[in-house]
Amino acid sequence: MQKWLVWIGLAVLTTTGAIAEDARLKSLEDGIDASPWEAVGRLDIGGNGFCTGALISHDLVLTAAHCLFDKASGQRINHETVEFLAGWRNGRASAYRQVRRAVLHPEYTYDEDVSSSRVRNDIALLELARPIRNTTIEPFDTASRPRKGDRVGVVSYARDRSEAPSLQEVCTVLARQQGVLVTSCSVDFGSSGAPIFTFDDGKAQIVSVVSAKAEMNGQNVSLGTALGAPLDFLRAELLAGKGVYQESAPIAARIGVGEGRSSSGAKFVKPMN
Repeated sequence: MQKWLVWIGLAVLTTTGAIAEDARLKSLEDGIDASPWEAVGRLDIGGNGFCTGALISHDLVLTAAHCLFDKASGQRINHETVEFLAGWRNGRASAYRQVRRAVLHPEYTYDEDVSSSRVRNDIALLELARPIRNTTIEPFDTASRPRKGDRVGVVSYARDRSEAPSLQEVCTVLARQQGVLVTSCSVDFGSSGAPIFTFDDGKAQIVSVVSAKAEMNGQNVSLGTALGAPLDFLRAELLAGKGVYQESAPIAARIGVGEGRSSSGAKFVKPMN
């Protein structure tokens, strides 16, 4: 754990110049601005909170695994209580869908320690009850993870912007290690599972999903889960018929550092100097 925190701290301390060049968040309340991002949606979690997710096919939503755990009890929630609100904006969505099945990375462990192992496995794939076949909602392609110094962007909902998504079109990959992407993208509670994009050839492709938020010396960074093999594995699990909800045994409550019991979304951690 200590090694992980020191590494995050070094990433921030040596990249403050890059952070200063990041674009500001732009609210996507206007229909014209929001139209390319209708496949990003809010995931309402049983009426108790929300995360962000994105369509990668007509019936599959990519998000973070920890969104499927109750923050107070630490138990896996029934994903059938989760609703995907595609393009949610100012009280309306372009499509509403319940979740039929959900698969998580088998090595993901829900606990309060933000380690490289937890973050790199913090990925889930949700199969919708019915596909979304809407001409205004185009699922995103995925791509291999970017390199350090590459420019990326993020579209997310958050605690103070839950009624419309926001776009940060330019942020920076600060580091990547052990399957974890560290970026300067701006995230907050509710941003968990938000897609991180590259824009090669003018086309948005998902390269990571937001797992956690970290803070060091007043600078914020986000921690993202790499795709590639983990995503391929989850697709195979669904094809094999996995993902039906099964009640799990109670476990001890685990609360993230800086996180109250009623909060939802990206974990907030403060790495040590």
